[in-house]
Amino acid sequence: MKIFMLTIFALAVSAPVFSNSQAVKLDLNWQDIDKFTDIRAANDSRSRFQERIKRNFGTFFQELAQQLPEGYHWQVTITDIDLAGQVEHFVTDTGQAIRVIKEIHAPAIRFNHQLRDQYGEAVASGEERLRDIGFLSRLKPRNHTPEFAFERQLLQDWFNNELQPAITRHAALPAKISQQQE
Repeated sequence: MKIFMLTIFALAVSAPVFSNSQAVKLDLNWQDIDKFTDIRAANDSRSRFQERIKRNFGTFFQELAQQLPEGYHWQVTITDIDLAGQVEHFVTDTGQAIRVIKEIHAPAIRFNHQLRDQYGEAVASGEERLRDIGFLSRLKPRNHTPEFAFERQLLQDWFNNELQPAITRHAALPAKISQQQE
């Protein structure tokens, strides 16, 4: 009995952990980031700010992808970003550039995407042009508002209102013959 328990323990310790055996695959690409409408840095170099944008938006899309069903493959190409607010000089006493958030400078994101299920069947695709003209009524800027919070909320709202219903509709379709044989 002791050998049996030790064997089970050894197998449990050495077995790979499969928290998501058919994890969602996300391919995120950027198209001509130098030509985006507004990704101007207030107090950073252009290249470092672009890397920060890529890192943050990569995280946003990865968080959304984790909400997709297992085995899905989502290809996204970001084609334009217009960050909330506008970089202005001489707003402060020192003349330092800062991003000023006003209603007239709403966040906008454009991207092409294609979502496929675990069988490679198209679930949703298209060119998305998102803009949130009421962004200040939903999320108020504070001293410690996370960076790109308005853009993150814009993507989450689109995901909840557009992509999730498309996934639900797709799941309700009859199974394909090839799917039934597997």
